[in-house]
Amino acid sequence: MKMMLFTLEIIDEENNNYKIKVSNGTEDSLVEFNPLKKELNFIDNNNLSDFFKGQEYQFRKMLHNKRPDTYYVGFNVKVVIREDKDVAAFNDRSKILVLDKRNSNYDSFAIEESKAEERIYKIYTDASYFEKKNHGGFAFIIEDLKGNYNLYTEKVKDIGSSQAELEAAIKALELLKDVEKIRIITDSQYVRKGLTEWLPIWKVNDFKTINGEPAKNIEKWLDFDKACNGKYIEFQWVKAHSNHFENSLCDMYAKDIANKNSTSN
Repeated sequence: MKMMLFTLEIIDEENNNYKIKVSNGTEDSLVEFNPLKKELNFIDNNNLSDFFKGQEYQFRKMLHNKRPDTYYVGFNVKVVIREDKDVAAFNDRSKILVLDKRNSNYDSFAIEESKAEERIYKIYTDASYFEKKNHGGFAFIIEDLKGNYNLYTEKVKDIGSSQAELEAAIKALELLKDVEKIRIITDSQYVRKGLTEWLPIWKVNDFKTINGEPAKNIEKWLDFDKACNGKYIEFQWVKAHSNHFENSLCDMYAKDIANKNSTSN
């Protein structure tokens, strides 16, 4: 994957129209964006402006996701554009997102389910967490190439619901350390998109979000990333509570272990 690093700086504002300077270190380009109306205008006409016009979908998504309170004159952050990214495909929940870290490679892309690997280990995961009590649990099922199932559950505390989802995937991968091809089936977009979209960007821009804030759970993401070294991982999203057999089982067991965790504290 080809990652391009830029600086983004808000230099002026008038009637909620923010003038933004983007720079690659050798060339600058000015754009104007209104976060209320979601209107983007390219002011300059140069090579850098042409580049961002070619990546407009990705650039717009970045600006749209930026919180309104972080639009102010003087704001500055490093941003990353992935030149070869099919943003529409990555946003299509019916697609399987692939992370390929075999042979010292690091690539991610989206594929149709019909093009996914047929002979592949499968991990089904879910987590349940009581934020007020600050503890919960997760469950995952590993399905081997013969269709055999193994169920695992674990209590967790003091980590939050998002980290519990990550912990389930990490623990499952650790049990399959000698398996190269694995599919993770989850109802968590957080798990599905983290390694395929967000972490490659964070590694380039000092682990910052478009809001200029440190990305959350970085140590856990790096553990997840390390567990994928040398592997081909498919991430498949399933809708929560949609009667998907294996993920419904994981949901049931995750809630059960979370409730037991609650009553034992």
